[in-house]
Amino acid sequence: MPLIEASGVSKSFPIKGGTRHVLRNVSLSVEQGEFVAIVGAMGSGKSTLLSLLAGLTTPDAGTIRIGGEPLKGIRRDAAFVFQNYSLLPWLTALENVRLAVGAAFPELTRDQQRERAQQTLEGVGLGNALNRRPGQLSGGMRQRVAIARALATDPQVMFLDEPLGALDALTRESLQSELARLCGDGDGRVTTVMITNNVDEAILLSDRIVPMTPGPRATLRPAIPVPLARPRPASFGSNREALRVRTRVVEALTAC
Repeated sequence: MPLIEASGVSKSFPIKGGTRHVLRNVSLSVEQGEFVAIVGAMGSGKSTLLSLLAGLTTPDAGTIRIGGEPLKGIRRDAAFVFQNYSLLPWLTALENVRLAVGAAFPELTRDQQRERAQQTLEGVGLGNALNRRPGQLSGGMRQRVAIARALATDPQVMFLDEPLGALDALTRESLQSELARLCGDGDGRVTTVMITNNVDEAILLSDRIVPMTPGPRATLRPAIPVPLARPRPASFGSNREALRVRTRVVEALTAC
């Protein structure tokens, strides 16, 4: 049984003078421990779909199940990483992460929460920035804090909403490798759904890539496996398998 299963999901929003139809008859399944990337053009409805899967919004039609149970709001065992960091500016990096740990593990003492937060921040390379506030951090460092905040809660599922889209190319490449290490490698992996408009990023990180059709009334095309060994290099160069996957994804995205 898939850990995440969406069937026949549709979503629209009321607008002045009518209705904006975003998604139509979307179906998706994600296995335990799998990393799935949903790739599509800007404005196609990717973020709307991720919000539905995470329980942030509800579909107009269709069903979403996680672990075989109907999704009813935000699950405590799920974490969400946004493109815009969403950190509290008056708190340090350590306290931003500790706050999330406290919500996930209220039985821990405050010192235990801080210890867990510190260990996770050190794991993403921020051991020297624990007491800095977001305004004192670079964009890449802020996103590392956001990723640490998600991982520190020991989530069963993680949803990534174009988490690297606002970063410069060099920082983005560095964090791609970090995400691959944290979310995509080894045993006991966190089940992850990421949306992106970067095909190469999807190839680097995911087990399967699911192309989304252009909106309005966007839906998903058949998933494309990424049969590449891990760990994967940041640049695939002339790797034939990677080029074949990339060609298939681009063809699916541009198909009529």
